[in-house]
Amino acid sequence: MDIKALGYFVAQTDDLAQWQQYAENVLGMMVTSAPGGGLYLKMDDRPYRMLIVEGSDKRYLASGWELASQAAFNTAIESLNAKEVSWEEGNAAECLQRGVQQLAIVIDPAGNRHELYWGHKSDCQPFISPQGVPAFLTGDMGLGHTVLPAPNFDETYAFMTDVLGFGLSDIFNFKPSPDAEPIRIHFMHCNNPRHHSLAICEFPSPVGCVHVMVEVESMTEVGRAHDRHQNHGVALSATLGQHLNDKMTSFYMKTPSQFDLEFGCGGLQVDWQDHCAFEFTRVSIWGHDFSVGQNQQGAE
Repeated sequence: MDIKALGYFVAQTDDLAQWQQYAENVLGMMVTSAPGGGLYLKMDDRPYRMLIVEGSDKRYLASGWELASQAAFNTAIESLNAKEVSWEEGNAAECLQRGVQQLAIVIDPAGNRHELYWGHKSDCQPFISPQGVPAFLTGDMGLGHTVLPAPNFDETYAFMTDVLGFGLSDIFNFKPSPDAEPIRIHFMHCNNPRHHSLAICEFPSPVGCVHVMVEVESMTEVGRAHDRHQNHGVALSATLGQHLNDKMTSFYMKTPSQFDLEFGCGGLQVDWQDHCAFEFTRVSIWGHDFSVGQNQQGAE
């Protein structure tokens, strides 16, 4: 299966107005109404990269994985059938709302929903940020990356690699204390240079996602977003820092759907022919204090 990129994600909220304010005033993205209800969050020349729908609770619903053509989509379906993986065809309303030609829905062993699609619709309208963000780094690398829960880690990792076709970028074995059993986090890539488009973590998440990442062109834009998160009272999940593995300089904040969003710049782009997967032993070169988010949760 030849997945090109994370094309979009779908999140749910019981307060669409809160998401619109967050997207426009903090992230600096454009917001329009989606067909069939919900919000499109626009961050490049596509109509949207984030779809926010209304529901009874706040959570992450689905990851949209882009295939290059109808032929690639048909090959993906053949692969699912050959591996006896259950899948469901997206109906006309779902395809209309996602803005795609065809959609196949698969659920991984951890319960995460993946939407395989081809043929995105484009209105050729420019991205004009309400906060003056010049650009987000998307294009062939997709919207960024997503990090999903995988408490049944071995089954889920096998599904991601053997069924969906992701490759391993690197490994982190997180130890919450010196004598604790390690918690596995694997970072994975698809057919683009972004260091990882997906990661899976060996723990559950009640909101269906650990975090998503968006990338801008400069540290100046990361700093301006950091100011906006403070000015609008958005909860910080981790301080500024630079990751060891993908070299991203970023901070983390809470979204209105309760999963985190990493806002960063300078992410590593990799030639996969020359890459050697490795295990890194610390999350960041500097910064990224995640205790601030834990402290805020405790205060709540």
